[in-house]
Order: sequence, then C-alpha cells, then structure tokens
Amino acid sequence: MPTLPPNPWKEFLQALDAKMTEACRLPCFGGFAVTLAYGLSRLTFDIDVLDVAPPRAVEVLMREGGKGSPLAIKHKVYLDFVGIANPPYDYESRLRPMYEGAFQHLHLLVRDPYDVALTKLKRDSDKDFQDMLHLAEKIPFDLDVFEKRYKDELRDHTTGSPEDNDVTFNRWKEAVLEIRARKI
Repeated sequence: MPTLPPNPWKEFLQALDAKMTEACRLPCFGGFAVTLAYGLSRLTFDIDVLDVAPPRAVEVLMREGGKGSPLAIKHKVYLDFVGIANPPYDYESRLRPMYEGAFQHLHLLVRDPYDVALTKLKRDSDKDFQDMLHLAEKIPFDLDVFEKRYKDELRDHTTGSPEDNDVTFNRWKEAVLEIRARKI
C-alpha cells in the first residue's frame, strides 16, 4: 500500500485527485516540500507547484483546489500554482516521486533539497532562509555541491543581477558554515 501524507493533505489530495480526469504531474517545492519531504516542523497551508504537466490541467487544478475553492475552504489547505519562480536550470532531471502510487491522477514530485533551497534564494524571505538552514543541516548539504549548482544552474539564469544573487548566496553559505562551526 502506498504511503499517504498526513491530514489535511491526504483528504485534500484524495478529493482533488477524484476531480481530475487525466494524469497530472505536480512538481512541488516550498513549505510543503520542506515539511513533508524533508521533515521541517512548521505550518504550511499550500502546495507550491511549478511546471504542471499537462499545462491544460492548471485551470482545473486551480478551480478545484486553488485558494478559495470549495476543497480549500473545506480542508483549509490549497494548491498554489507559482507562475514565476527561479529554480536551478536542470532541476527537472532531479525530481523524485512523492507519495508514489497514492493517487490515481495526481503525481506529486519533489525537488531535491539543493534545488528547493536554491529556488528560494531570489525571494530570500526569513522563512526561505530558515528553510534553507533546515535543509542544510538535515541533509546535510555538501556546500561544494550547493555552490556548484548555484554557479552552474542558477546564477546566470535568474532575474536580477548575478552580483546581487551572489551576495545572498554567500550570506546563506556563511550562515551554514557559522552554524557548523558552533557545533564543533
């Protein structure tokens, strides 16, 4: 029997799955991914998705499970299609199934932890920074891999100036190093 997410996600996703008529690929990131795939204990009320396939499914997904939909009101969680995000260039090659086989139509995928963190880099909210620190400790991050992926797949492929992105990345990396130094 496939693993199912805890409620309210389980009931929400089962109800949303029942509304779908075709297979739908949902690459997840954000708080849902960090909490359910990578074990961070914090509240999140949405599933951030990007690059839904097939694209025509976005309309049905948002109508049936988006913010303000009857399912969202009933379960107090919702699906959030993020139209603009800055993931690493080759993130799709590293997606892995989440709750594989649990739903007939919905196929949830999660980004690898480095990609989840790097997707949060541009926005750089306090929550994004805390999520990155959690991932860096939980996995734990190989900072050489983190930096290589940033330089090769994100730095020159995102909005804003690469130099501004470097400042944020370097601050994040230094924070991880500082935490690791305190533990020695």
